[in-house]
Amino acid sequence: MHVLLVEPAYYSRYPPLGLLKLATYHKLLGNTVELVRGRQPVARVPDKVYVTSLFTYAWQPVHQAVAYYKRAFPVAKLVVGGIYATLMPEHAARSGADEVHSGLFADAEDLLPDYYYSSIPGWRQSIVFSHRGCVNHCPYCAVPLMEKSNGPITVKAIRHLVAPGHTKVVLWDNNLLGATNWRDLIAELKEIGLPVDFNQGLDARRITQDVAQEFRGLRISPVRMAYDVPAERRALERAIPALAAAGFNRRRMIVYVLYNFHDSPEEFLDKVRDLLDWGVVAYPMRFEPLNSLKKNQHVGPKWTAVQLEMVARARRVIGYGGAFPPYEGLRKKFLDARSFEEAFALRPRQRLNDDGADHHDSLQLTLPLAGAGSAPRQAMEQ
Repeated sequence: MHVLLVEPAYYSRYPPLGLLKLATYHKLLGNTVELVRGRQPVARVPDKVYVTSLFTYAWQPVHQAVAYYKRAFPVAKLVVGGIYATLMPEHAARSGADEVHSGLFADAEDLLPDYYYSSIPGWRQSIVFSHRGCVNHCPYCAVPLMEKSNGPITVKAIRHLVAPGHTKVVLWDNNLLGATNWRDLIAELKEIGLPVDFNQGLDARRITQDVAQEFRGLRISPVRMAYDVPAERRALERAIPALAAAGFNRRRMIVYVLYNFHDSPEEFLDKVRDLLDWGVVAYPMRFEPLNSLKKNQHVGPKWTAVQLEMVARARRVIGYGGAFPPYEGLRKKFLDARSFEEAFALRPRQRLNDDGADHHDSLQLTLPLAGAGSAPRQAMEQ
């Protein structure tokens, strides 16, 4: 059997992990495999076609890909899966696919992805899930729907999921510290010896001085956490100094800041102020409903469209890569502001540099920041 794997033409910073696992799975069965991106001619007529999907608001490229390959190969069985297909299966079925696969493909879950088929040239990072599910059930998160779990969560060995020749391990675990045996994974990562990115973040509520010391010796940069609700303030006040004491630079700590959910603009400002005052990077994360078909259209009950645009503009104009680094000028602007509107108001072409003076050039920050596709509120496997 010849299998065609299709990554629709949406934006993604990462290769299609689910498709790469399916490539390994089918090759082990003796099938031939071909991977394409978007709508393009293929080398051989397929017997089966898999089309993956990403976020729900990126549904149109998925439907376009399904229509194109269904028309080109009407006899082949076409299956659509991934995040959008799992969260909105009925809508995904309107694409004309023969089957909508919801959730994970269990038989391929523990296989080393075939990175030969990566759609990103020169990709040399191993993307790994050491476990599925999460002990938290946050109302704004897709994980409970994507990766249902019952009982205690445990991590599994990952060495076999790290490809030879790769230079980094990227963990897409949803909440590593919620697993009962998370220390086993840390020990294994230290033995592997590669730089590590806990891409979905570490739960600050579970980080004590002892926990932070367990991470000593791992090459983690940046360290990612989240500040979703005001109740997490005390946990971050404890976690940030603990990680700093373990040798991690505060300016290389990125904290995702949820907004546009049930919070108010003033509550969001308070969280940003806290983070800049603590010397870490604040990365605003706009809430998007799990069934959103168009990005950035949702306006939270305590927000206005004008206020949301103020945040977006501030991220573009005085931020770096969408984040607010703890530079003194930026810190002073937010801490001295008397209101949300004053904090996020911008003068034409204004930029704030580390000396607090106005300049027309950009902030400079030598920090690898996550793109919008790295949102910790959604599972990243495609």
